[in-house]
Amino acid sequence: MKLSDFDFDLPESLIATRPVRPRSAARLLVAEGEGITDAHVGDLPGWLRPGDRLVLNDTKVIPARLSGLRHRSGEAGKTAARIEATLLEPGSDGSWSALVKPLKKIREGEVIVFSESLSAELVGRRNGQALLHFNLTGDDFDAALAEAGAMPLPPYIAARRAADEQDKTDYQTVFARNSGAVAAPTASLHFDQPLLHALRRRGVAFSHVTLHVGAGTFLPVKVEDVTTHKMHAEWGQVSAQAADEIAATRAAGNRVIPVGTTALRLIESAAAATGQIAPWEGETDIFIYPGFGFRVTDALMTNFHLPRSTLMMLVSALMGQDVIRQVYAHAVAREYRFFSYGDASLLIPEQNTVTGAKSDTD
Repeated sequence: MKLSDFDFDLPESLIATRPVRPRSAARLLVAEGEGITDAHVGDLPGWLRPGDRLVLNDTKVIPARLSGLRHRSGEAGKTAARIEATLLEPGSDGSWSALVKPLKKIREGEVIVFSESLSAELVGRRNGQALLHFNLTGDDFDAALAEAGAMPLPPYIAARRAADEQDKTDYQTVFARNSGAVAAPTASLHFDQPLLHALRRRGVAFSHVTLHVGAGTFLPVKVEDVTTHKMHAEWGQVSAQAADEIAATRAAGNRVIPVGTTALRLIESAAAATGQIAPWEGETDIFIYPGFGFRVTDALMTNFHLPRSTLMMLVSALMGQDVIRQVYAHAVAREYRFFSYGDASLLIPEQNTVTGAKSDTD
């Protein structure tokens, strides 16, 4: 299975740098079996059945991009260097791993001042990343970070424009509640309160899970044999309540539909050990590519993904490579908007793909 099998031509003009408003006005490509229909996200209740369960990732994106100054005194007097930091994940000792640019401009023990209330000391380096220890913790840290930080927009948006105050709303789901992500579960960005109410009236149920999306989600695949690719690990949790709700939906013969690849990867991780959904907490590096046996997932709502990415491999595993090629060719031809702020797809396989087969992580 080659990396080139998951490539396609994408005009740069189709990469969205701002979302549409309202959120549910985004377009929705519905692929059911081999059929393709053009719709809008607001039409979603009509495509779902009473008893269907949507699984939502309630992670909350932190404003992880910081800009500050490193001050130093020397023979030439006082000097300052501008330092940019992107927080990646917290450590068990209270430090944060971060991408710092330029890292060579700061020594261990020196402090970066990000605002009047927020600063961090460089306490170490690991694998090209900085380890930062902040002067604040808990709610005080969250408040200072909200004031000083900017949203960590994906590289394909950040290369076109800087993050601004609007992104603090746009790049956050309406049901976000557990802080820790440095990238949004972007399929969920299409949901607003009117759509959620309409889905409830339709008889669609909801379960919330948490997967803190890491910056590794944007890392490219660098191996030609995709089966040898190593996924980054992300922390997630499926509560006992969520596991019971999902199990009850499956037992009743109804569909479980994760919203976003993050929710899908998490519930499939929670079912990996026994083939049945169960409460789960920990780090997952599950890698889903064609040949994977889905245990819990019946369909998927997701945005349109990068060529040659692990997410292209995931949707190909669910729908089949030929169908996904047709879906993406249709999306490009009809000028759907791509990536994090782009349009959505609802992918419904022709038949139930939950087989209990083993994946590469077993």
